[in-house]
Order: sequence, then C-alpha cells, then structure tokens
Amino acid sequence: MEFGALIKFYRTQKGMTQTELAKGICSVPHLSKIENNSKEANEETISLLLERLRISIEEMEEKEEQIKILFRELNGNINFYLKDEIDETYQKLKNIEHLIPFSKHFYICELYKYRYLLFKGLFEEAAAQRDLLYKQKKNFSQHENYLFRYYNAIFLILKGQYKNADDILDTLYTETDHETTSGEFLYHRALVKSSLEQTGHAIHFGKMALQIFMNQHNFLRILHTLMMLGINYTQSNIYEEAEGCFQHLIRNAELLKEEKMLPQIYHNMGFLQNKMKNVKEALYYYEKSLALQPNLNQHYLVTLYSIGVIHYSLQSFEKAKECLQEVNSLSKELGNKKYRLLADFYLLHMATPLKALKYLEAKVIPFLEEANEHSDDLTRFYKMLSDHYNENGMVNEAIKNLNKITGGLL
Repeated sequence: MEFGALIKFYRTQKGMTQTELAKGICSVPHLSKIENNSKEANEETISLLLERLRISIEEMEEKEEQIKILFRELNGNINFYLKDEIDETYQKLKNIEHLIPFSKHFYICELYKYRYLLFKGLFEEAAAQRDLLYKQKKNFSQHENYLFRYYNAIFLILKGQYKNADDILDTLYTETDHETTSGEFLYHRALVKSSLEQTGHAIHFGKMALQIFMNQHNFLRILHTLMMLGINYTQSNIYEEAEGCFQHLIRNAELLKEEKMLPQIYHNMGFLQNKMKNVKEALYYYEKSLALQPNLNQHYLVTLYSIGVIHYSLQSFEKAKECLQEVNSLSKELGNKKYRLLADFYLLHMATPLKALKYLEAKVIPFLEEANEHSDDLTRFYKMLSDHYNENGMVNEAIKNLNKITGGLL
C-alpha cells in the first residue's frame, strides 16, 4: 500500500492541514516528503499519522489483499464466462475503487476494467479506457504490457479486424513461453484463425484450448471451443470429427440449459448434414434451430433460407416458395441484400428457369464475388450455370464457369 499518497488523500478529505496532522508526530517538511513518497518513514510514524486520521494500518493491508483477491476472482469469472459473477465481482471492486490508486495494483485494475468493458460489449467506453492506458504504458510491468496488448487484440476481434488481431496474438505467442499460454489466449488465437478461414490453424489452437478447458472443467468455454472446432472441421470436410463435436454440444448444451447456444448448434449441425448430402437430417436440425429463434434477426433469416433451399432441392416447391417468400420479405425489412437476391433467384427459378439463370449471372454471382462470400455458395451457382451452358452447346461459357471452380486449371 502506498501510505504516503493514502495519508494525503484522507488528510485532504478530512480538511486537515499538514500542520494539524503533523503536530506532535513529525515536522511539516517531513510529512510533506512522506505524502509525496520522496522520503520513507518508519512504521511508527506512519502508524501515528494513520491513527490521527482514524485509519487502521491493519485494515488498509487487509483491503490491499482484498483488492488482489478480487482481481483474481474477476479474471477467473471472465475466463469461465460466468456473467452474473463477473458483475458481482466488478461491483465489489467499484465499492473500494477509491483505495486502488494507493495500492500496488493500480495499473492491473485499469487493465481489468478494460477487459470488463470489452466483455460487456461497451465499445465506446472500452476505447476510452484503451486510450487512457496507452498514455500510461511506459509505466507498465512486463506482465501488464502483455495484458494490454492481449486485450487490444480482443478489442480488434470484437470490431471484426481479424488480421490486425492475428498479428498481435502471433507476436505475443512467439514472445511468451507456449507451455504457459492460457486456454483463453489459445481460444482467441483459434477464433481469429477461424475468422480468417485458416481452418488448419484454427483446429490446432482450438484443440490446445479445449484440452486446457477440459482440465479446468471450464464447461462453457468447452462448449464455445467445440462449436468453433465443429465449424472448422466442417469447412475442412472432416465430417466425422465435426459430427462428434456437434453431438457432444447438443447433449451438453441441453443439460446445461444453454438455450442461447442451441439454435446455433442445431443450425451448424444442419449445415454439416447438408454438406454430407443428408438433406432430411439437415432439414430436421434446421427446423429445430428455427423453432428456438425470434423471427426478426439475421440468424433466423439464414436458417429459414437454408430450409427453403432444401425444400427446393427435394422438389417440395410449395414449401420452398413459402419459406423463400418470407426470406424475401424479411431480408427487405432487415436490409439484407444478399438474401433478398438469393430468395429472388430461387423464386424466379421455380417460375421461369431461364430468366432465373440470367438473373443469377447478372445480379447474384457478381454480388457474391464482390462481397467475397463463402465459396460453397459460389461453387454451387458456377456449377449450375456451367451445366446450363453445356446442355445448350455453349462450351466456352460452360468452361468459363468451371474454371472459376477449379481456379483456372481446366
């Protein structure tokens, strides 16, 4: 505890002059040096000054230990994703925050405040806290500097700036001892790699994070990591591993009553089954996902579109039309151009196939190419156009679209 600064704080708060506080204990110049931490005082002098201020030195030392414990608790709650407990611990820290500037933990406190604001999604406040910390970073210890850079990477992840976040995490991973890297760090490393579609790296770091979370019995983070692994196994066509992840997720999310995660789990399982050509199983999981979602958001829109396309592939055109008309209407309401174009294409294709293919080539594919959308969607449409041109003897146009699938190797 920085007793000099603490004495000055409480003396000023109580409206005492240095002369009044120092009388009979020490000289005023000596007190001034103590308050400015330019001269160390013996324990007896400190004790007498605090006694006159009606402050217990033992109580202050207990408060410093309490601050240390609360920091550890806050960090643990964030790592275990315990939302209610995080808020409770943060409030306890707020209740004694007037003491933190006099403790040894001032910068750590400000860093954990930054992490808390990021966890809560309070981006403007987090940005202001980041700027405040940046001005103080020259005073950071090595560990504090590590935390500041790591939390900046999390900030960038939340803002969708994955490449910049990856650069920071890559540097930190290189600088630190890999053996002591936390599960949380490895989870964020995997998350960034997944967002950059580097599925091999995402799986590598995800498996490392999963092992640590399993050793810690960190159940929610196990679910989050399994979700990410399942998605990346799916993208890598490692279907057996992906299915295992999603089956484990379904069992445990249902047991833990993680109702917010279940729609996403069911949707991803549906996507996997569709890639495996198990369209009826895909439809089953998509419908389970849809039943748990509110109907005015982007996730509902994506799931409903997926259901419509499956009904189309099964030639259940009335059901497909019903779904895709709702997709069209909802996409306009949500301002989602992609799914409006896709719904328009399939609805047009059920009515006038030739016009639909022209619409696909003129509107849908250029939009998806410019938006750098998932290759699965584009591959399906390139193949559709190639088949159409091939059937009509337009070989050059057919090859042109096939080349887009193969990368020009034909």
